Amino acid sequence: MQFLLAFVVVAPLLGALAALLPAPPGLKGKSPEQAVLRHGVTVTAAVLVAAVVLALGFDSAHPSKMQATTDISWIPALHVRIHLGIDGISLPLVVLTALLTFLCALYSYFNMPSGPGPKAFVALLLLLESGTLATFAVLDLLLFFLAFETVLVPMYFLIARWGGRARQAAAWRFILYTLLGSVVMLLGLLLIGIKAGTFDMVALATDNGRSLTASVQVVAVLAIGIGLAVKTPMWPLHSWLPDAHTAAPTAGSVLLAGVMLKMGTYGFVRILLPIAPDGFRTFAPYLAAFAVVGIVYGSLACLALAKRGAKGDLKRLIAYSSVGHMGFVLLGIATMTPTGVNGALFANIAHGLITGLLFFLVGALKDRTGSTDLDTLAEHTGAALYGRAPRLGGLLAFGAVASLGLPGLAGFWGEMLAMFGAFKPAADLSRPAFLTFMAIAALGTLLTAAYMLAVVRRVCMGAVPEQAPHLADVRSYEFAAWTPLVALTVVAGLWPKALLGLTDPAVQQLLAGGTR
Repeated sequence: MQFLLAFVVVAPLLGALAALLPAPPGLKGKSPEQAVLRHGVTVTAAVLVAAVVLALGFDSAHPSKMQATTDISWIPALHVRIHLGIDGISLPLVVLTALLTFLCALYSYFNMPSGPGPKAFVALLLLLESGTLATFAVLDLLLFFLAFETVLVPMYFLIARWGGRARQAAAWRFILYTLLGSVVMLLGLLLIGIKAGTFDMVALATDNGRSLTASVQVVAVLAIGIGLAVKTPMWPLHSWLPDAHTAAPTAGSVLLAGVMLKMGTYGFVRILLPIAPDGFRTFAPYLAAFAVVGIVYGSLACLALAKRGAKGDLKRLIAYSSVGHMGFVLLGIATMTPTGVNGALFANIAHGLITGLLFFLVGALKDRTGSTDLDTLAEHTGAALYGRAPRLGGLLAFGAVASLGLPGLAGFWGEMLAMFGAFKPAADLSRPAFLTFMAIAALGTLLTAAYMLAVVRRVCMGAVPEQAPHLADVRSYEFAAWTPLVALTVVAGLWPKALLGLTDPAVQQLLAGGTR
């Protein structure tokens, strides 16, 4: 178990390098392009199997303890170590990343996006996986920053080279926003490491801010929080997200929403809450206020896009819905309570499953109809999915009701627990303010139901147009890629203890003063 986590992190990086090499003659199959796509599926499948074995071997009786650790000196002069480990907070994110990357590789094997050849596509996909997994596994602040930045380059090229309309502008906006946020974040990380005398996240969390003055904590939380908020994304630092999602290929959209947005919220929980609690407490009400504005803003933007005649893009609508859903995650973290933070972590996983499924479905819809414009789908092509492709329509309706937080599905628990946390925030936070935030967030859930049901009505319902061309229903490879997401959404909704049993002890320990 000790080296299994290291394998999970390093294997995709080695696979990315191997993808750029010529395929051995015996493995080329019908073409070298097919061989490199098969290589991507094989490597991501091996990483997923290793992540599942890691989860099965995880000591669930002690989820607050760092497990599968590796600790090797790397840069002695700066006291930087290659320190890896997982607990109940990071394990679900590692498994989610491995799962979604494998499903994207499988989907792309049968439906490679148009653009340059697959060699670079597979290499970038694997590099993105390695960086994301490392972000959730490293326990050194400087390594966290390096992993955090590693994912930017592959995602930039996935958007710029394999994206749709306006992909260059969207890719540049993505990279500029996230890089500028990261520069500020690096200053905050260096401030903590220099003042505390270590970059080790476990030691810093155990110290619980005692070696940092209140002013240092405030400055560090502000600097690091800006960088994390850009990646989350928090309103008003979200404007790069809709363009990036609209332009990205299907696999890029799935990974951007499913795992990359989680890197920001994970940083809030793993770094700011335990390492600088006094500084975080200063900004918690402001973070909650921005979170609930994002919830309402994202919902209103989606309602505007869903209106008849608005020429709303379905991918753009789902991107704006992510701003709202991540607002619930930030609200839960801002409460500084076990209930709220557990809700935030649960909502992270639920959003990855549900929004990943929705972006897969919208990509399939675009492949069949040539458009993601809601007016075109509803009036001109007459998608009428219930009549023309009932399985595809049923899955879209399932994703919509899961996204709006229907009880019994994964989307319900995280948002409910985040609002429960706001109902009774940490003792030194203003309860009247957080009760107001809770009420505004509850309004956001109603708005979410309104726009999601409008989308289902316009795309799935209606009479089948006369002489409508054939619309293929769910294909076998799509069924294979989407079924795990549907199944896990149901399992997490019906059995939330499976996830909360892992996160709660780790959260309790983290809020009490770090991780052993």
